Amino acid sequence: MYAESALDRTTIDPPAVTPAAEPPVTPAVSRGDASVRDLRRVPIHPDHWYPLAWSREVKRGKAHGVTFAGDPIVLVRTESGSVFALEDRCAHRQVPLHAGVVEGESIRCCYHGWTYDCSGRCIDVPYLGKERLPNGVRAYPCRETAGLIFVFTGNPALAEEKPLPAFASVTDKHYKTRRFGREVKCHYSFMHENLMDMNHQFLHRRQMGMMRARSLGRRRGEGFVEVDYTFTREGGKQPMGEALVFSKDGGQNNKDVMTVRTGYPYQTLQIRSGSGTLVMDLWIAYVPLDAAQRTNRTFGMLSIRRPGVPFALDMAWPLLVWFTERIFKEDREIVEMEQAAHDSQGEDWNHEVFPVIKELRELLRECGGRTVIPIQKI
Repeated sequence: MYAESALDRTTIDPPAVTPAAEPPVTPAVSRGDASVRDLRRVPIHPDHWYPLAWSREVKRGKAHGVTFAGDPIVLVRTESGSVFALEDRCAHRQVPLHAGVVEGESIRCCYHGWTYDCSGRCIDVPYLGKERLPNGVRAYPCRETAGLIFVFTGNPALAEEKPLPAFASVTDKHYKTRRFGREVKCHYSFMHENLMDMNHQFLHRRQMGMMRARSLGRRRGEGFVEVDYTFTREGGKQPMGEALVFSKDGGQNNKDVMTVRTGYPYQTLQIRSGSGTLVMDLWIAYVPLDAAQRTNRTFGMLSIRRPGVPFALDMAWPLLVWFTERIFKEDREIVEMEQAAHDSQGEDWNHEVFPVIKELRELLRECGGRTVIPIQKI
């Protein structure tokens, strides 16, 4: 059971986000309020910067194929080291460009040698000459930062007005950062809910012990929802996982405060000590891979502040990696169970009671796309 403060009950909702004209909205859920869309059928909105690969995955002079919500995209690292993104098909016979050859600052299709530059323009057809060149392929705005390759998957005219995420802790020498990611077989909304709802700590009892989360309050604004937590231990010896994440007292007496925020479409988790020092900084994105958006690839960066003792964090790092992998495994298994239940039932039967998760769902509906993801009943 969660604990709700006065601030929880007085949060003011912002005006709903009004998206641009798009296809008809997703049908409403049949069990419950008929005016509410089934969140699990709401597609992620494409008009944002999404990480589609780690920088290390795209080698110099090579092409790398990825997907976003079923759309194939090729990432090309040119001989000069810059990266560009095109739809992953040759305009000629539709074969994937990622199977092609990078030459200088362009990519040549492996089949007939049609060549495309970073704008997607066809610049050479060997047997046709350059006087009668055919149309090219779609190009995507592409940026590289903090070891990630971001692609703006929606309307390219909006790319400049949408900011890339800021990674202050990643570039700060006082922090050590772990980059991680996995494919998870569920709709992205399950991932947002899982991280924001700290009432599920019971799931991690073997790693974290019997900890109880207490909500200090939540806030909602345009495009975001966030909530603050403190944690108390319900007796027993402090497990190693708890000691790695929180201070020695397990966060008791409200010394450690965790803030979880969904700033659409990304999510963050930050832990601050009683003095206000940021000791843990997590940034994470969930990128749908298939057209049904039932599988997502997570891209996460976890930054931990270095203690005063030199190399102490480096020595403890293997244990922290081991611990976070076990936590992520449990979370992945449970959200995949949720997705399987939804697909089996054919609709969302969830009976949610936690106020911040209700607000989160409203946010994801408002900010998401307006097309219909077909039901996949199993």
